Amino acid sequence: MVWALYLGSVLVGIGAAILWTAQGNFLTINSDSDTVSRNSGIFWALLQCSLLFGNIYSYFVLKGSTDITDDERTKLFIGLSGAALLGVLCFLLLRKPVSTDTENLVNLSPSDQSERESPLQTIKRAFHLLRTKEIMLLSLAIAYTGIELTFFSGVYGTCISNTPQFGDNAKGLIGISGMFIGVGEILGGAAFGLMGKRTNKYGRDPIVLLGYLAHMAAFFLIFMNIPNGSPQDNTDSATYMTPSQYVAVFSSFLLGFGDSSFNTQLYSILGFMFPEDSSPAFALFKFVQSIAAAAAFYYSEALLLYYQLLILTVLGAIGTLAFCVVEWGVSRAYRMGYQSI
Repeated sequence: MVWALYLGSVLVGIGAAILWTAQGNFLTINSDSDTVSRNSGIFWALLQCSLLFGNIYSYFVLKGSTDITDDERTKLFIGLSGAALLGVLCFLLLRKPVSTDTENLVNLSPSDQSERESPLQTIKRAFHLLRTKEIMLLSLAIAYTGIELTFFSGVYGTCISNTPQFGDNAKGLIGISGMFIGVGEILGGAAFGLMGKRTNKYGRDPIVLLGYLAHMAAFFLIFMNIPNGSPQDNTDSATYMTPSQYVAVFSSFLLGFGDSSFNTQLYSILGFMFPEDSSPAFALFKFVQSIAAAAAFYYSEALLLYYQLLILTVLGAIGTLAFCVVEWGVSRAYRMGYQSI
């Protein structure tokens, strides 16, 4: 039933948008200027544990399987449904914040929160934020995270499986690649969470620059290691080096580590700049990221690997520069003691 597949995808997308907005809002109202970076890192590390456990499951349970049986499908459905139910119950049990410290945060769109707003008013405020210079610049960095999300979650695994030089391990290598993406995400989130105080001292831009360099190294290794036509079909076309499974897996780690660098700092800066408008801000984050991811999935079927890496390289440079410009402006305003811009 093809219609059910597409309908399910739409529902998953709607649910993800609601969850991301709610989690971003909850993270912000329970953080202050000293803890927002730490909390963003911890949140991201916990979130990305799913990549590790999910790919371990797929590797050991589905290894060597050409078809997924009804029994395996049922077990997976029950497991995922149980995890979702447990997550919702935990969310309902979270305490309300006793107080929020917004005095030391830079609020770019102050608003009166004394009255509860309707969803329509929140949507209007989101589009109002979208017209601000800071959100426009950050949208470039957010769009890059959507493009590279598509690449490491969909394109890169396909490229690995379509590389015959990896031999019989090509299909199983997809699960291992996913595990190491998760390891990179978890280590990055944990490290940046532990370095929250240093982030406040030196700024978020060094971490984003570190993530950009990690991604550039990953793109270069993939360019050297994976055949150009691998996104479309099995190909044993020439590469600039003998395809290595170890290089492929290390590239996966770099992709995950770089992704955590961008996303943790985007979460941190949005919570820092918009403490009173965190729901619209994080809704815009998911909105822009999802549009970029959808566009990348669209062109990924038609473009060869090297063209996709070129797009990622150019957008990565633009997004990093845009983030740094916003961070420098926010840091300058914070040091001067402004509470609004």
